[in-house]
Parts: sequence; structure tokens; C-alpha cells
Amino acid sequence: MTTTKTANSLPPLIVIVGETASGKSALAVELALRLNGELICADSWTVRREVTIGTAKPTGEQQALVPHHLLDIVGPDEDFTAAVFKRLANDKIADIAGRGKLPIMVGGTGLYIDGVLFDFNFLPAGDRQDRLLLNELSIVELLDKIGAEGLDLGNIDTRNKRRLIRLLETNGAEQVRHPLRDNTLILGIQTDRETLQQRITERVDAMLAMGLEREVDELQRRYGWDCEALKGVGYSQWQDYFLGQKNAHELAQTRQKIIKATLDLAKRQRTWFKRNKSIQWLSTPINMTAAVNLATTFLSK
Repeated sequence: MTTTKTANSLPPLIVIVGETASGKSALAVELALRLNGELICADSWTVRREVTIGTAKPTGEQQALVPHHLLDIVGPDEDFTAAVFKRLANDKIADIAGRGKLPIMVGGTGLYIDGVLFDFNFLPAGDRQDRLLLNELSIVELLDKIGAEGLDLGNIDTRNKRRLIRLLETNGAEQVRHPLRDNTLILGIQTDRETLQQRITERVDAMLAMGLEREVDELQRRYGWDCEALKGVGYSQWQDYFLGQKNAHELAQTRQKIIKATLDLAKRQRTWFKRNKSIQWLSTPINMTAAVNLATTFLSK
């Protein structure tokens, strides 16, 4: 199917969201194959090179079937922001549509996705050295500093250290959120908790079998534990293991830490996406006919 656009509209965009391990990638590939699409990966970890196993990047087979964009575009220890993602994603949407194909954005990083969907006016990134210094402070010290500077906490979760640091970096300024992007269909995948937990456990075990321990070891040797890539789920949980005994008991503990961290991530993703009332939800197992019908109806408008 070839996509079209009118002179006064944005090109059509399909977005697929949901929790980690819910089956987003499989749905995205299937829709791309049926609708002449190309994928834009909206994930804050798969953008990084050298982190492959623990990020569950699309397989070589999937990438051979359908073009995937914005994978492996930044180094493990380089800065990368949602604002940069928004610019690159919009460029890819225009490029894909300009070649007569359908752009399909897929991922679980809510801020990346919403930055595109709601045209966030992102605030400038803070100085990295200043951020490192602020990160050395405790939450109590950060709150004291915020109070001393007369900044309004608003609805910020005061337990979230990163949000407190960002408030100080921006001097209390807020990013602007615009109405939902025109000509956009958002599909969300809903998975019951028990099934999702089983999928996450199986995926973590598959990662371990594929050599996740070796991948983490190579990264920490090359870049150190302060490397941005090693702060992600599936990576940061290894630090005690490598600094400790590295025995079977510690390995089992690390496995449990990764499973728990992934379940916690899924919960945060579920909470984030529930706020978007424009998402059309699909329950698993996915009814592919229903998903294709939603997409083709959208594209025919």
C-alpha cells in the first residue's frame, strides 16, 4: 500500500506503544510488511551501539524483512536526549513518507513518543558536569537547594531524583505540550500481568543464554560503570555481581534483579501510556486482522 498526503496535512503516521515484552516489535513488523511501511524505533536504549542483547533489539531477521530506523545511532557513553530523538524521528517520518512508504513508530519510551505526537517544545539540555555534581546530592539536599532558589515543585514526584535535578537545570521552566499530531493512529498493546511476567522471565533467561553477562563485562571494562548504557535495565543490575564474588548464587540474584527491574519498567510504561486517551488498545494475543483493519481504515480517510 502506498501512502499519500495532502498539501495541508502531515504525512500519515502509525504509532505502536505498550509495555516491554508485550509484542510491539512483532506487530510493527507485520503491519509494515502488509502496508508497505518502515519502522522508526522509539527506545532510549536501542539507540545506543554495543548494547544489543540486554535491550532486546530487533533481530537481524526482523531488520532484513523491514527497514528499521534510529537503531545504533549513538555510542554507549554519549549523551542523547528526547529533543534530539524528536528531530531525528520527524526527519525520518518525512523521508519515509516522501518515498511513498508508511512510517510506523514503535517503542516503549513514552517521552520520546509523546515528544513527536504532541510536538513538545523541549527545554535545552543541562550541562553534563553540573548534572554530575547535582547527582552527588541526596534528595533532601536537592529539595533544600530547590527551596533556596525559590522554585515551585508543582506536581513533581519528590522521590524522583532525576526530576528534581531537571527542575534545577531548567530553573523551573516547563516544556510546552501541543495538541495531538494530526493524521496519526496510535495502537497500544495490552497484556495481562501474569502473561507479561512470564514473557519477561522467559526473555531475561533468553538474554542470559545469548551471552548478556559477556556483553555487560565488555562494556564495563571498556567504559566503566558510569557509562550511560550501563544505567539501563538489564545492565545496571550487574554491578554488584562484577564487583563481588561472581558465583552461581550472585548470578541467580542478578537474574532476579533484572526481572524485577523489567517488571517495574513495565509498570511505569503502563502508567505513562494510560494517560493518552487517543490510544486504541489491542489485547494479546493480537488479532492481526483487527489490527490491519484499524490501520487500513485510518489510511483510507
